[in-house]
Amino acid sequence: MSRWTEIRVGAAGDGPYGVTVAGDAVWTTLVHADAIARLAAATGPTDNAAVERFELQATGSKPSVIVAGPDGGVWFSRNGDDRIGRIGPDGTVSAVELGGSPYGLCVGPDGALWSTLMSVDRIGRVTVDGEVTQYPIGTAGAFPAMITAADELWFALNQGNAIGRMTVDGEVTTYPLPTEGAGPVGISAGRDGVWFVELLAGQVGRITADGKITEYPLPDRTSKPHAVVATADGGCWITLWGSGSAVRLDSEGAVVDEVSFGEGTEPHGLAVATDGSVWVALESGSLAHIHA
Repeated sequence: MSRWTEIRVGAAGDGPYGVTVAGDAVWTTLVHADAIARLAAATGPTDNAAVERFELQATGSKPSVIVAGPDGGVWFSRNGDDRIGRIGPDGTVSAVELGGSPYGLCVGPDGALWSTLMSVDRIGRVTVDGEVTQYPIGTAGAFPAMITAADELWFALNQGNAIGRMTVDGEVTTYPLPTEGAGPVGISAGRDGVWFVELLAGQVGRITADGKITEYPLPDRTSKPHAVVATADGGCWITLWGSGSAVRLDSEGAVVDEVSFGEGTEPHGLAVATDGSVWVALESGSLAHIHA
């Protein structure tokens, strides 16, 4: 079992949710506090690092998923007020109105920011200059969740029980899941395909470029897998929201490592640093650092 340390980044009710590593810093969204927190990506035994907080001055904005942008800033979805936010290298906070309850967010192969729009069954595109475009996914009531990028864009259709694929021109292909009512949420492009998690089925899945889907049942089918991040060896890490833990899978879908954060920690987003260590957002108010 891997060693890990815990770094407090907010009060118990602030709700760290998404996390990303950008340069020498780790950023997390505080979904219930309408704020973003940043700390140095320390890797020592105690992970002592000063926490800097950025208030969005936007009540109910619900910052959710955060990514390192191609322009040196960090970008994040604001699910509560229909915007995509940005914090520049100089600390300036700004936002672009997108509409549709943005949630999942990634940098696309074209260098733009792409976001799922949960309430309108669309995918939104925002350039670093603030130009906005929306593309329909063609499935009503699908509730698109997380999104990731390889040569094209891939996203989980939580209520559509499928994985969607979109070109940068907006052409969509949909792949139904073998398991009914699986509730896919997290998704991450990896070496041998795209990993995704099935929240309601307690499974991890992988889809290849030709559309072949393989599902891997977890040992605890009630653990509620939530987010996933691919690793360089072809495997992935996933957070288990229901069991307060995270597990690592190898390239064949077998669980090879497990870290327990404790009851009530509610692990959500996670990110892999350049040194191979993993950062996990715990909604209880902390970041967990799983050491390489």
